[in-house]
Amino acid sequence: MTPPALGRRAVANTAFILAARTASKLVSLVVVVVLANALGADGYGRYTTLIAFSALVSVLADFGFNPLYTREAARNPERLGDFLGTLLILKVALSAVALVALGLALGLGAGLFDLALPGAALLITTAYANQLRDSFYAVGRVAFDAIAIACETAIQAGLILFGAHEHAGVAFFVWSYAASYAFTCVYCLVVINAFRIGRIRMRFDLALVKKWLPLALPFGLTFFLTNLYFRADVPILQHFRPFAEVGWYQFAYKPFEALQFIPLAIQAVVYPILGVYFVRDQGLLRAGYRRFFKVLVLLGWPLTVGTFMLAGPIASAFRMFPQSEASLRILAFAIVFLFVNSSFYAMLNATNRQHLNVWSTGIASVLNIGLNLLLIPKFGYLAASATTVGTEAALSGLGWWFVQRGHRELRLDWLRVSWKMLLAGAVMAAVLLPLSHSRVYIGLAVGAVVYVAALLALRVADAEEWRLLVGNRAFARLSRG
Repeated sequence: MTPPALGRRAVANTAFILAARTASKLVSLVVVVVLANALGADGYGRYTTLIAFSALVSVLADFGFNPLYTREAARNPERLGDFLGTLLILKVALSAVALVALGLALGLGAGLFDLALPGAALLITTAYANQLRDSFYAVGRVAFDAIAIACETAIQAGLILFGAHEHAGVAFFVWSYAASYAFTCVYCLVVINAFRIGRIRMRFDLALVKKWLPLALPFGLTFFLTNLYFRADVPILQHFRPFAEVGWYQFAYKPFEALQFIPLAIQAVVYPILGVYFVRDQGLLRAGYRRFFKVLVLLGWPLTVGTFMLAGPIASAFRMFPQSEASLRILAFAIVFLFVNSSFYAMLNATNRQHLNVWSTGIASVLNIGLNLLLIPKFGYLAASATTVGTEAALSGLGWWFVQRGHRELRLDWLRVSWKMLLAGAVMAAVLLPLSHSRVYIGLAVGAVVYVAALLALRVADAEEWRLLVGNRAFARLSRG
């Protein structure tokens, strides 16, 4: 497939997977509301602490091979089955190491050893599900993952609603998520073979592992450091404050965290394309990077503005704990940085400079942990919220700098690219100010209409972007009109 064709497919795939994940996340947020209210602040704090420790040790079950596999399988689709067979076998050993680390973390670090077994099941099923579903992104067959997402969500929703009705404990809900990812594992194996995406050969290629290991390590270290700055605040908060305060913070964090699916969904589609552009067409690489960043600002900035202005109605709609509203308002400022970070992360990986992601996430992690240790003992969960904002902003600055470092042709004039969108968001904020205590659906609807109208008035999209969005025929009609 030619690079321009890859670009057109990327737009279609991005829209498709975003629609699937949006529907999934909306259902998941409702389910989380049910889960948090069923468990209460203390129980929800225990549950989210388990998830945080699981995420921190999950790097041992991945070791950076997942993103490397996506990139290499996209460049060599005929070898996908060979790559995948080796990694599925390797993951058995990696998962065993991760399980030992998880048991120690839960037993010695958090006093949650009673949740070790369901936590282990969740860790293993998640690791294999992520490895298998990356195959769909490598070859641009994202529709199959959309189906998996829908099924996962249905399984989770059914089990969690049942558990809430039966007043189940924390362990039941962890098992529920593990069951949904177990389904995804089976589904992916069936689809990969049935639709000939790759012929999986369960043979361990030691030479491949030796060749890939030094390439995978930067990915793995970046993944660990990313999880560290995303999750370290929970163990620190739990150490200094009661589980209930962890619950207040994590309930506010959930909408913020849920929004991460948007840049990650776009990144999952665009990243393999950027990797191909890098070895085939530098001009398309530069244009793709600029548009990737632009789309992320276009989506992330109104979410920052809307969440900040409507934090009260949102907290009420999601039946958050009363203490969670202040945390949500602070976390709103991190959303736009969370979005644009995906552009820098994907560019460094796609251009074979994944080691620079290690540096940026390492610096951000040190900053995050240091600020949390300094501020949480005195200011508690609100300090954790503010530190998240500072860390995401720092990571954006570092990522932007590292992408252009040594590659002046990849310099991104971020203000020139984004000023119209920032202005549209400011107009949206002004309109939402008198609606900050209205029903959430009123504020969201009005804000969305105002933002889109401002984007159109400011002519944010250029001619090529309209062509990609509406297709050649529609674009021709627009040009003539």
